[in-house]
Amino acid sequence: MKFDGNNWVNVGNPGFSDQMYACYASIAISPSDNQPYVAYQDGNLVGRATVKRFNGTDWINVGTGAISVGAASYENLAFDSLGQPYVAFSDSVYRLKATVMKFTGTNWENIGSPGFSANEASYISFAINPIDNLPYVAYQNVIVTWYATVKKFDGQNWVDVGNKDFSYGSAHFLSIAFNLAGQPYVAYHDEKYQKVIAKKFDGTTWVDVGPSNGFSAGTAYFISLAISPTGQPYVAYTDIPNSYKASVMKYDSVFSGVNELPGSRLSIYPNPVTDKITIETPAKGILSILNLSGQELITRQITQPKATIDISSLPNGVYFVRVKGEKNVETGKFVKE
Repeated sequence: MKFDGNNWVNVGNPGFSDQMYACYASIAISPSDNQPYVAYQDGNLVGRATVKRFNGTDWINVGTGAISVGAASYENLAFDSLGQPYVAFSDSVYRLKATVMKFTGTNWENIGSPGFSANEASYISFAINPIDNLPYVAYQNVIVTWYATVKKFDGQNWVDVGNKDFSYGSAHFLSIAFNLAGQPYVAYHDEKYQKVIAKKFDGTTWVDVGPSNGFSAGTAYFISLAISPTGQPYVAYTDIPNSYKASVMKYDSVFSGVNELPGSRLSIYPNPVTDKITIETPAKGILSILNLSGQELITRQITQPKATIDISSLPNGVYFVRVKGEKNVETGKFVKE
């Protein structure tokens, strides 16, 4: 369903999946045509993964029928910046290990080896880094520890992001998301503390965002994480102590989001600014100034360590600076008055 400005209305026919049940439904909007795609476990195809898209009138298959060879669970769908859809899932053909596939326009193909996780992968969450376009998978590492692990595809192999098994206890209902600078965050329910815990990757290790012993009132199910354009993390979940109702929390530290990126070498002055701003960075590459919605308003190629930008035409407000070099990204924030 979608909200039309006044009401929630059906998109195409309700119950559009074929005949039997559809589980683990995951939705994403294509950046190419702004249409919704849905991935799910298809009971009509013995539990195999299926992806459909809405063509403006009907829901049609993306590819030919099921995309997985065998039964699949924990389907998670996302698009890269080129508009290619990817699906991650727990693959029964490979003893419930993680598999990621993408649609090339004609066929679905594996990204790296299918069943690439060392052990069974549950509570799979999938996202694509907005900076380098690399896919990331967060999951519960079943059998050995049941702790949280995150892997990314580096172009050739699936590799660990920081230490594997980084949660304090067994991790359930994982959700991964990125801020505008391409920094990954993960939220999950940690069995050690029986609360929601959020972490972010600082380039070396996974560090706590908020209290290390959790921030929810108690046990939480079905966790979903999102990062606002200002870099503020939000978490929605089923709140068990609150009669299984829905709750949403946000991290309100003034140091949240892009301002917390460690080791940033970006210097911005004056700040606040009225007309011209100076940006110093050892990085060479593309400098962008973005608004709170993530829209690029000014873009420059920089080759010198200091650049002066005229921002007098911008409305008063808060803006982000991003310098994307060959190997890293520097970010900062300023206020226009």
